[in-house]
Amino acid sequence: MRKSKPKKRYFLPDPIFKNTLVTQFVNNLMVDGKKSLSYSIFYDSLKIVEDKTKEKGIDVWKKALDNVMPSVEVKSRRVGGANFQVPIEVRPLRKITLSQKWLIQYARARGEKSMKERLANEIIAASKGEGNAVKKKEDTHRMAEANKAFSHFRF
Repeated sequence: MRKSKPKKRYFLPDPIFKNTLVTQFVNNLMVDGKKSLSYSIFYDSLKIVEDKTKEKGIDVWKKALDNVMPSVEVKSRRVGGANFQVPIEVRPLRKITLSQKWLIQYARARGEKSMKERLANEIIAASKGEGNAVKKKEDTHRMAEANKAFSHFRF
């Protein structure tokens, strides 16, 4: 067991929207420490989202994050020599982190030319309740539902 929990790190708000959630998303998007590049990718993709949907880009992005946030997930638990997938509720901060990481992961896997377009199209799809990130959330919920019988093994 751990001695002490690590201190929670807080994010500074981003320069344009003054939102800490945006900074966290950009940090997840960042590769090789290139933060200014990931900021430009994020802001440009929000501009593309605004052009395509005729709504505020930040609102569409927040809606997309809400649509991707899982409420339950499964964790592996070893009981008596057998491994069980035990469904547990997701903590609020982990919900946010998972939704951001899934959006970025499935945006990277898309086939468009630039990362701006990929991210913009994944955000639009997720805000409509479509796309691979939303599919991942539904699969996670389905797994938890299928293993509901093992919920008494919760830790």
